[in-house]
Amino acid sequence: MKYTLMHRKIAVAEIEIDIVTSTIAKIGNIFAPERIPIGIGFTNDNSVRGGMNKWWQGRSIPASRQNFREAMEKLGVSSSTELLTKCFGLSLSDQYWVNPVTNPLKWEDINFFHNPFSEDVGNVLFGQTEHEEEINLTSPDNTSDGWLKKKWKIIDGKRCLIKGGSDPFQQEPLNEACAAAVMKRLSIPHVPYYVVVSEDELPYSVCKNFITHETDLVSAYYILNTSKKSNNVSYYQHFLDCCSELEIPYAQENIDKMLTLDYLILNEDRHYNNFGAVRNAKTLEWIGLAPVFDSGTSLWYNQNLISNNSNVLRRIKAKPFRTTHEEQIKLVKDFTWLDLSLLDGIEEEFHDILSLSPYIDEKRIDDICKAFSARVKALEQYM
Repeated sequence: MKYTLMHRKIAVAEIEIDIVTSTIAKIGNIFAPERIPIGIGFTNDNSVRGGMNKWWQGRSIPASRQNFREAMEKLGVSSSTELLTKCFGLSLSDQYWVNPVTNPLKWEDINFFHNPFSEDVGNVLFGQTEHEEEINLTSPDNTSDGWLKKKWKIIDGKRCLIKGGSDPFQQEPLNEACAAAVMKRLSIPHVPYYVVVSEDELPYSVCKNFITHETDLVSAYYILNTSKKSNNVSYYQHFLDCCSELEIPYAQENIDKMLTLDYLILNEDRHYNNFGAVRNAKTLEWIGLAPVFDSGTSLWYNQNLISNNSNVLRRIKAKPFRTTHEEQIKLVKDFTWLDLSLLDGIEEEFHDILSLSPYIDEKRIDDICKAFSARVKALEQYM
């Protein structure tokens, strides 16, 4: 089926999507090469279809998502990429979509930033499948990434992302709020989170969408792909070089703040798809790195711990630039912005947040608070 790849109201390229495989089968004329998704080499040559398909499939729900197989069966689709065309590839993270050539639509009539959307897909992904009515597949949940269950919901007129946790402690949603508390004190640009507890006593994090109808979120993965990395250049430096070439302002300052946070909370999963940069979708000018978000896989989220055991602290893996936090923190060149005394007493905030969950007992809360204090002292000594 023939579509036009769109960026808001601007036609970008002709594409053809195979209705059986839901993959991009052909690329036609390019109308606005400057608006091709960042990090994709793009010409009329069909050899670039691989890059476009990777980008297209990257917009779909990953197979690693909790309840994935059951959800696909309930939704009546063979794959998550099939869901993409059901919502025309629309997302709440950027302004790209595909417009049917035979029955063209208008951006202002269908984008999720201004128009209501169905919660059916999100409810199915959450395992809420008690209703037998026909499922409406018009949803931004079709283009949500990550392995934890999540769904978009309009709350008081705001587009908000609700995200769950994992066994055994269901701690990730609480960690989002704890990380936000740390960043607020240290003046690190971040997405605020709060916690709600469902009727079945499961905790969920809630955050307001920081992308608007006039901005795009571009992941670090695609920023890294804007130029070829030399073998003698680290990924950290290559990322900063790419940001410099793209003229993304204050990149090093903000990436160093993110790495400092991740050291403190021992984030295990800061991969290239959960940080990036934001640009103006109208002018294509870069606003800066995205505020820090998605910090749930931290604070020993799935481990038992003994707070006074330094070996436990050092076994935690790091991403994205080094394999340990002890090595990754060495990438940060400037700590003049950091005043660790601002974290004094934050353990009380942690206690109040972690106490919201019935899955975390007092001893674990106490251990986490003591271990976090040890991380602060370790960073202070390093500095």
